Amino acid sequence: MLPWAVTFIFFWLYPLVFSFFLSFCDYDVFHSENWRFVGLENFSRLFSDAKFAQSFGNTVFFVAGTTPVITLLALLLALLINELKKFEEFFRSAFFLPSIISIVVISTIFKYFYSPHGFLNQMMVFFGFPEQSWLVDPALAMPSIMVMDIWSSIGYYLVLFLAALKSIPVQYFEAAKVDGANSIQTFRHITLPSIKPMILFVLIINTIRAWQVFPEIFTLTRGGPLGTTDTIVHRLYETAFRFHEMGYASAMAYVLFAVIMVLSLIQIKLLGEKD
Repeated sequence: MLPWAVTFIFFWLYPLVFSFFLSFCDYDVFHSENWRFVGLENFSRLFSDAKFAQSFGNTVFFVAGTTPVITLLALLLALLINELKKFEEFFRSAFFLPSIISIVVISTIFKYFYSPHGFLNQMMVFFGFPEQSWLVDPALAMPSIMVMDIWSSIGYYLVLFLAALKSIPVQYFEAAKVDGANSIQTFRHITLPSIKPMILFVLIINTIRAWQVFPEIFTLTRGGPLGTTDTIVHRLYETAFRFHEMGYASAMAYVLFAVIMVLSLIQIKLLGEKD
């Protein structure tokens, strides 16, 4: 236990506690001797910070546009693959492959894919459509990143749903068939209740992941154009490591922590198993 405990204390617990302390301070990492306690000033400043408000709205848009789509598509694909008699392993591996590649690598590939003379625009021209500025147009930048995120993430959750589907006893489906249940009734009364814990798990971890979106933004747009892809974690990073306002960045981090915790508790309350 000692190696794990040392790592947890020095690289997780200590930064967590120290960051909480910093959220009540004015602290510059390069002039740490000049720190001062400011109380709730950093938190009150958030309510009048237009850039933070924009990043918060962008993050909400990203979460709302990716989490339901990823969950539904992953479940649908898992149901389809689970019914296959052949090539199940092939399709499972093919969909899972993007999730084991670094998101920075995927973002770099998509940066060329979305470039003015990239593959996507070439296909647009080939089919008679005008070229688009996918990562420069304020109306297209965030949706373009969301599409990439859905493509890269869906395979991981697909495998989780497949594991849940495989764990349902075959006798349940045999009994339903004997009773004359159709496919929709079987899914509603057997499949869905049986995989409900996995649906809850996927929703929670997918929501947490979406609220913390950062590598995609940093690699593709750096928050542009005009701040339309600036998310909370990217704004936090800019505040801490570009403007060196560690106290204010820590306040942002704890606001994000509170939002994620509240949403997770709501999801558990709505979908959690009752005793």
